[in-house]
Amino acid sequence: MQTAIFLMAIMGCGEGDAPCQHLRMLETRHESQAQCMAATEDALVRFGDGDYPVIVAQCVAAGSAPRLNGA
Repeated sequence: MQTAIFLMAIMGCGEGDAPCQHLRMLETRHESQAQCMAATEDALVRFGDGDYPVIVAQCVAAGSAPRLNGA
């Protein structure tokens, strides 16, 4: 059985219906989505300096693209 690896995407979001913009993909590999989600708060503190009203972190399976709408 193959195990999934999750990476964290940091995205900057504007106001209204504008899609979020991908800012960076962190290289830290997480063995589960829960482990990745537990690390989002620290990641946002370290990398939440973008020029957007809202900065979000999203955990995605390795090889997948983050969802940019409604993150």
